[in-house]
Amino acid sequence: MSEIQINTTQNVNIDFTLSSVGERVLACVIDWVIKIAYVLGIIWCFNLMFGDERWVMELDYWSEVAIYTMLAFPALIYTLVLESLWEGQTVGKKIMKIKVVKIDGFQASFLDYFIRWIFRMIDLNILFGFVALISVIMSDKGQRLGDMSAGTAVISRKNKISISHTILEDLKEDYKPQYPSVINLSDNDMRIIKETYLIAKKSKDFETLNKLRTKVEQVMETKSDKATIPFIDVVIKDYNFYTQNM
Repeated sequence: MSEIQINTTQNVNIDFTLSSVGERVLACVIDWVIKIAYVLGIIWCFNLMFGDERWVMELDYWSEVAIYTMLAFPALIYTLVLESLWEGQTVGKKIMKIKVVKIDGFQASFLDYFIRWIFRMIDLNILFGFVALISVIMSDKGQRLGDMSAGTAVISRKNKISISHTILEDLKEDYKPQYPSVINLSDNDMRIIKETYLIAKKSKDFETLNKLRTKVEQVMETKSDKATIPFIDVVIKDYNFYTQNM
């Protein structure tokens, strides 16, 4: 699969795996199923409440169109709202574990999501998404026209980030970092730190662990009262926090 390198706001370069065309298509299909189900469900409920015959008799054609458009409005802004609230994900994207990110390393804003949403009319609604499909395939960053305009890309979150699988950590959503100076470390530094840490910890090589701790504190320009193992463990988690939350 293709990759994209993003420089975070902490000047850390991270290589992300771009989502595949298949992942994006499936995510889009899931979202369309949800939107269509909503529209059909809301119209069915409305007709059930008021009755089809009475509804047609009392309102002209354009009034009906206006009412149905208003009822369907949540489905129209579904993608914009969810991507804005869920930081680049919709239900389909969450299921497929893909996400919209800014390629300049900053957090995508509402305006970025809005631009992507506006371009959906061209990308996805013309020729049944053929424009978007061709754009994604031809672009070296897997971007459709909306992504190119907003400066975004869609990446995979299925543990395919090539900062190296060895330095990734699963963090709780409420995780609080303790050492901001951890950004002084590079991807390669962290890869070496974690590999050395895991090997030394498993073999109970405390001499190596203490040397590792000294070196880490030196690069980070910090001192900690924590014991060596908890200290290095927190450093690894903090690094993941800062690099994953750009």
